[in-house]
Amino acid sequence: MKPKLYSIIAVLLLTAGAVVSQQPPGPDPIGEAFFPPELVMQHQQAIGITEDQKAAFKAEFRSTQTRFTELQWQLQDEMEKLAGLVKGEHVDEQQVLAQLDKVLAAEREIKRTQLSLVIRIKNRLTPEQQARLQKIKSELRGR
Repeated sequence: MKPKLYSIIAVLLLTAGAVVSQQPPGPDPIGEAFFPPELVMQHQQAIGITEDQKAAFKAEFRSTQTRFTELQWQLQDEMEKLAGLVKGEHVDEQQVLAQLDKVLAAEREIKRTQLSLVIRIKNRLTPEQQARLQKIKSELRGR
């Protein structure tokens, strides 16, 4: 009886996860407040980026790209370790959860670095440039 009950619970959990993952994502209030680096680069003339701003953005992008590369290698390494831990017939729960914490820490650092970059971009833009970029984002979303 117990194996059948566990099977039913597992199917219910998997089904619930599939239903949740099929729902379209809602608006991103944090993402809406910032400007992706690509948007700034693609519309630098339209928003009137100065040479000083351009130089600062290039330096930011360069240093952040280096950091992203390091973090991607770290994340991949931690993911490979996690995959190795779950492949056997018997899985050590504590080891797997400890390794998962390392994976999540690497993912957290990637997201933190991304957020830090877009904050620095926004802080270097004038209010007028930000307003122009918001208008461009709205126009692109309308297409």
